[in-house]
Amino acid sequence: MRESRSGKASCQQYSGLYSSMSKVMVSLPEDLLAELDAEAERRSTSRSAFLAAAARRELARPDSERVAAAIARSEQRFDDAGTFEAADLVRNDRDSRR
Repeated sequence: MRESRSGKASCQQYSGLYSSMSKVMVSLPEDLLAELDAEAERRSTSRSAFLAAAARRELARPDSERVAAAIARSEQRFDDAGTFEAADLVRNDRDSRR
């Protein structure tokens, strides 16, 4: 690996790897770091690869505020729909197809 002018370490592109990496410093509680290292070792991967995968997984998750807003919109639609009897809906649908 060699360092580029931007301070990023440059490496060849292999499948799934990137051509440049940035180094970061993070502060973690020692017990969390020990657990993280043990899990990375169990999975036969590096700490960096394990943290990168965890970050990608977290970033791919839906935003909890957006999910909560979508649930609130759905609940409002149900409230606006009023009450109904499921058997009547099924019967009406069946009868409309005859």
